Amino acid sequence: MKFLSLSRLLPVAAAAALTMTLGVASASPATAVGPAPVTAVAPVAGAVFVLTNDVDHNSVISYDRAPDGTLTKTGTIGTGGSGAIVDGAAVDPLASQGALTLDRRHRLLFAVNGGSDTVTVFGVSGSRLARRQVLSTRGDLPVSVSVVGNLVYVLNARDGGSIAGYRIVGGRVVPLPGSSRSLGLTPNGKPEFLQSPSQVAITPDQRAVVVATKTHGTLLSYTLDHSGRPAVTPVTTASGAVPFALSFDRAGRLLVVDATGLASSYRVGRDAVLTELSSVGPTGQAAACWSIVVRGILYAANAGSDSISAFTERHGRLSLSDATAAHTDGGPIDMAASRDGRYLYQLSGADGTVETFHVGHDGSLTAVATVGTGLGLAAGRPLEGLAAS
Repeated sequence: MKFLSLSRLLPVAAAAALTMTLGVASASPATAVGPAPVTAVAPVAGAVFVLTNDVDHNSVISYDRAPDGTLTKTGTIGTGGSGAIVDGAAVDPLASQGALTLDRRHRLLFAVNGGSDTVTVFGVSGSRLARRQVLSTRGDLPVSVSVVGNLVYVLNARDGGSIAGYRIVGGRVVPLPGSSRSLGLTPNGKPEFLQSPSQVAITPDQRAVVVATKTHGTLLSYTLDHSGRPAVTPVTTASGAVPFALSFDRAGRLLVVDATGLASSYRVGRDAVLTELSSVGPTGQAAACWSIVVRGILYAANAGSDSISAFTERHGRLSLSDATAAHTDGGPIDMAASRDGRYLYQLSGADGTVETFHVGHDGSLTAVATVGTGLGLAAGRPLEGLAAS
């Protein structure tokens, strides 16, 4: 500690005495000056995003993800479009998977606007989003987005369904000429939420794009040329009763979850022909409509049973490891995982909550925390779409 010398103190003391003599008082009591207090900043490991699907003003809610998997809301940003509700839908207003899709490579987030037939592209920096583009999907009711490399495809669910392709060029998303295809699905007498296609998925090698058609009971797979344009006619493969959710394993095999509780694996040929490798189930759970692969485990969210099922895979062959690997809040409709695979997030369509589960090395799920969005069917504001970094 430093002290003032006597020679420097004398003038100060004299000035103080003169001030008191003249009757001038200090305006405020003296306070000690010290270092400013340091505010602890919680470490951030990633982010989680939720699509509100608001039919008037669609938005994305952002959360910081802490190292322990817990979430803290950081903001909400409009998409510049409107959400939609498919006829007959309850907890899942878009009846789809992939309404909100994160492209980690390009740091872009894609959000469908089902009511305005557009897709919004956000730039991503942590949990902060900047709206960059709002693009036409060249169809009616966009419900799903798939991104692999520089290739993007959007699925439109109405008018028999259609797909439209885009390219990422210099950080911008550009429509791919000649890439739109009608799926040609005809009405089958089921409610719209059951007969509209649910997901589009580009294969990891970018040689094909696959669409799940729900109660049409088929998978439509298109070969893609070197520019990413699809063949005129798809390969049609029968697949269960209600093929809903699509994902891929590390070897590029297609994993399909059927709403009846079946899970199937396929090898995707160069000609887009799908060869079934295995099929397992049913799980005994209801409305298995969303899936994700984390650390080699296939998880399926069961909206009708408020649960998550787990399947293991070995060389393309699936087996049911736990029909109720986790119990969830009402109507689980979407799942996402942290980049390192340590945490799985589940969006409740009924309660409007986001649940965090820790993923064990054996694939077990342990509940960690829950945050509310203030939305969901119970609040009269159904939402859908979840992504995580």
